[in-house]
Amino acid sequence: MRSIGEMARDSGLGVSALRFYDRAGVLVPAWVDPVSGYRWYEPGQLEEARLLARVRRAGMPLADIRLVLASWSGTDTDLVRKLLTAHLRRLELGLSDARNEFSALRALLDQRENLMASLHVATVRLTIAAPELAAALDTVRFAASTDPELPMLGGVLFDIEGENLHVVATDRYRLAVARATVDGHDGSRVQVIVPTPLADAMRALLHGGEPVRLSLDGDHVTLEAGDRQAAGRCLDHDFPDYRRLLPQTGDRRALVEVADFREALETGPVRRDETGAHDLSVLRVEKDGTVTLCADGDDGATRDPHRVAVNREFLLDALAAGARDRLVLELTAPTAPIAIRRPDDEGGFSILMPVRLED
Repeated sequence: MRSIGEMARDSGLGVSALRFYDRAGVLVPAWVDPVSGYRWYEPGQLEEARLLARVRRAGMPLADIRLVLASWSGTDTDLVRKLLTAHLRRLELGLSDARNEFSALRALLDQRENLMASLHVATVRLTIAAPELAAALDTVRFAASTDPELPMLGGVLFDIEGENLHVVATDRYRLAVARATVDGHDGSRVQVIVPTPLADAMRALLHGGEPVRLSLDGDHVTLEAGDRQAAGRCLDHDFPDYRRLLPQTGDRRALVEVADFREALETGPVRRDETGAHDLSVLRVEKDGTVTLCADGDDGATRDPHRVAVNREFLLDALAAGARDRLVLELTAPTAPIAIRRPDDEGGFSILMPVRLED
């Protein structure tokens, strides 16, 4: 007999997927421990599970999967062949439709690029308190992308408007925003993307409490701290409109002691994502404001509107970047981002994209 963990390892189906197909009556374990509820599978079910994993990866609907598995071991394979052919045809039609839609989207992008330009920089000179800029960079640095396929995210956005400098970084799966006050700006909005290595060089200069000078000249940016400076070219890309990505205030908020919460995350229950490469923590914010870590065997996570699964490493990074003994976690729904806010600074926060669970 194989345990559910062994079956998941050998078949290519995740533990949560095996539970789902058990409840759906598609792949029912040979025996379930009446005390622990743990599932066990016969050796002969491995081939069926591997078949199920293949059609699942191909995106076949559940109703067709039932028929494929029910007909697979029979002598007449005509039904299976027809189901596979029909699903492949659906995929081809869907791909054709997607190509048409993407062509239309590219045409719209070309029009936008011809009609409007980015927020180009002429010349800007301003000053910022070194501790404020240092804290802002520390807050967002963990979220900067390292994906060479997305060079526009491989830096830190400096978004200057009025007396505020918003510093932003994102890698699509997490986004961090911080705010600092500037002097000497005329109020018009200016945006530049500072490459990550240059942002790190700037951070290395930010020691002490004296103001520093930030200069923007076209595509060139310079930070001067006393007789030292860090300078370089900005990235020649447009940063996404991060304001549209910011979450609304969650309906469940929890004030957590960061040290205790970190320990709970590091030692508490985790799940593996569908790729098997990342540990997930499943969080639930209770009505009284406490946070519970849900165990792997706790069924119904996707149906509970107050639970969300997040990449554990990303959450630990966000807690460290929050730089407070206490932080506020906000949760809205399993499919909505989780927000990590500072209780004393609404301008500095991060959001993490949720991970879908098949449970």
